[in-house]
Amino acid sequence: MQRPPTILFGAFDRHNLGDLLFPHVAAALLPGRELLFAGLADRDLRALGGHRVRPLGTVAAELATRPDAAPATLIHVGGEILCCDAWQAAVMLLPDDEVAPIIARLDAQPAARMAWAQQRLADATGDPRARAPYVAARARFPAIARVLHAGVGGADLDRRDPALRAEVLAKLASADGVAVRDQRSLAQLEAAGLAPRLVPDPAVMVAELFGARIAERRRAGEPARVQRAFPRGYLAVQFAAEFGDDATLANSAGQLDRIAAATGLGIVLFRAGAAPWHDSLEVLQRAASRFRTAAVAIFESLDVWDLCALIAGSRGFCGSSLHGRIVAMAFGLPRVNLAIGAGGPPARAGEEGPASDEASASDPDPAAKHRAFAETWELPGLPGVVDIGQLAEGLHAALAADPEQLARLSRRLVEAYRPGFDAILAAAR
Repeated sequence: MQRPPTILFGAFDRHNLGDLLFPHVAAALLPGRELLFAGLADRDLRALGGHRVRPLGTVAAELATRPDAAPATLIHVGGEILCCDAWQAAVMLLPDDEVAPIIARLDAQPAARMAWAQQRLADATGDPRARAPYVAARARFPAIARVLHAGVGGADLDRRDPALRAEVLAKLASADGVAVRDQRSLAQLEAAGLAPRLVPDPAVMVAELFGARIAERRRAGEPARVQRAFPRGYLAVQFAAEFGDDATLANSAGQLDRIAAATGLGIVLFRAGAAPWHDSLEVLQRAASRFRTAAVAIFESLDVWDLCALIAGSRGFCGSSLHGRIVAMAFGLPRVNLAIGAGGPPARAGEEGPASDEASASDPDPAAKHRAFAETWELPGLPGVVDIGQLAEGLHAALAADPEQLARLSRRLVEAYRPGFDAILAAAR
């Protein structure tokens, strides 16, 4: 009998930096295996450095027709999938021109929007009632024998709809191995009677596994043009679309102008995700128009390796993307995350941000996963999540970090992830 295939499953069926990196990391750690790439939709993101992805239901059905194939192992390759509900997943997979009409029609009708999303994703999930579509249920797929979770997140699962939370916990309870990427997720699952492992996010492996590939990308195309344009160095800066109001952009540009004047560094604006509810080129263009410094540029490439090359070649990262931060961590660079309404001074690693105490169960903290990861893995004293109004203060603090300590942490994260991944695989045998 041939070796069992391995299904890599996750939200890499849409454009988002972290999600596109996860299957690359898993594949590099699984040499010699037959790998099948599955999500919730049929997509081909190879032109952007991603994968050819097919719906999980389709992949599992094809496996079931193989007469001599051993049952497959399914690995959830990472991401904040424990908190992603069917409505969010379905909208993020829509073509751009369909997003606004469907939100206008259904956003104010919770039951109707959930029913629409569940039905739309039913063929992929195998369940027309699934609320957590990126958390696979083994019982729905006879061709799948083992289900693993390798560094997933659910930082504010306790603030989510009770029905979603119950479904997620039941699916995790039936899995063969679960590893989560932060202490908040770990504590919640342990409180529910589960016994997950704690490992870092898979993207901490990008420099270790793909450093040579990324270095090569720095020498060509748009990353190389950025290097030439800013010989004194630059900061990689990213804003999600939610930061796109005029007042926020003007304030942010003013703070970054001061950083540029104080450091002599350029400012390069980029998108870490192009799926709905992620980043917008139009927002970056409006932000750039508000700078006084001439040392500002917009990085237009969405190729995942170009994005890694941009960050790796920078003097530091500042933005709302968790994986912008984690790629910077992998390369031992200064980093700080941005949020709207965080309030107070910049939250440091190991400290609770104000929103974690004030948000209600019906009002999930949009920066919860950023806070949770920084609290778990970041260097003590380094800024975690900074309110957009304290951007300059937080970035100054990040740039003052000791380079040797940053480099040591990047190595420790690799040393924590690799054996954790191996242990999850071993648990399923």
